[in-house]
Amino acid sequence: MEVVDKKWIEEHFETLPLWQQSAYTDFAATVEDEVNTFPCIPARTGFLSNHLRYSFIEDPREEQSIKTLAQCLKEYGKCSQTFGKYTTHAIFFKTPDDMLENFDVEDYRNLFWLVLNNLTKFDDCDWPEEIPTDPSHHDWEFCFNGQPYFISCATPAHKSRKSRHFSTLLMAFQPRFIFEEINDSTVFGRKLKKLIRQRISEYDAIPAHPDLKWYGQEDSYEWKQYFLSDDHGSPSKCPFLRMQNSLFSSHNEEH
Repeated sequence: MEVVDKKWIEEHFETLPLWQQSAYTDFAATVEDEVNTFPCIPARTGFLSNHLRYSFIEDPREEQSIKTLAQCLKEYGKCSQTFGKYTTHAIFFKTPDDMLENFDVEDYRNLFWLVLNNLTKFDDCDWPEEIPTDPSHHDWEFCFNGQPYFISCATPAHKSRKSRHFSTLLMAFQPRFIFEEINDSTVFGRKLKKLIRQRISEYDAIPAHPDLKWYGQEDSYEWKQYFLSDDHGSPSKCPFLRMQNSLFSSHNEEH
């Protein structure tokens, strides 16, 4: 099992390890909730239409987990155009008790960027020519295997920003092509943004983060939107270091 859909999970549910059953059940319950509607409309539509794909990966601090993530993203990227216009690759990471008990939002932020930095070691493709390599450029986007992605990270430590809370570490890789109709240049995109913002304000205990902007806007930085703080704080410098080999040992510090 590398990349699976909703139908496969439901058919094989009883054979999955308990943490995977739990992660998927939590995800389905969150996105399907009719009363407290999940703010991301494309994710909800994608789930209900079986456009989403899923991968279950072990402890994100292990190098083998990053290798598995790379394999899954390559497999997903090969066929992503055929999965539907609201497709997203949801990655559920096994989140052991020591992380659940000791990690705060900043620990998860550091881990998130460590995962992305180490993921690039297993990227066999050149960075796409049309995407700047400098994260401080407003057209920058994380790319893997030639595919640009918007990434949304949710963690067990997020509390106020409920839209970024999940029972395990969750990374959702959204291919750039799904935003072709969802942007500031389309009436549909502008209406959808207004509706999503309205839902975020009802869903979260605090207002939408000021870093949330349209891709390509002069003052918009995608990397800031990947991992949002549980307040209105924002890092000043992007932790993405694609050209530097980030050693796994750098995270072996005590928490």
